[in-house]
Amino acid sequence: MRVRVDPAMCQANGECHRICPDVFQLDEWGYAFVEGDGPVAPELQAAAEEAVAACPEGAIVAEASSPKGAEGSQG
Repeated sequence: MRVRVDPAMCQANGECHRICPDVFQLDEWGYAFVEGDGPVAPELQAAAEEAVAACPEGAIVAEASSPKGAEGSQG
């Protein structure tokens, strides 16, 4: 699973960081972001999904990760 925050939609309420601080960081103005390209460790996925659902602005997008080796593989 990967997550990303749409900076144009984020209103800096910090709910995602409160629920899942290991995934969602806050900048100096309180706006959420994720490190790198947003990978979520398996043990944090439930909390990250809860944070996605709790975002009042819908500013967080969660995407399923493709299995290793599946990208670009040809039969």
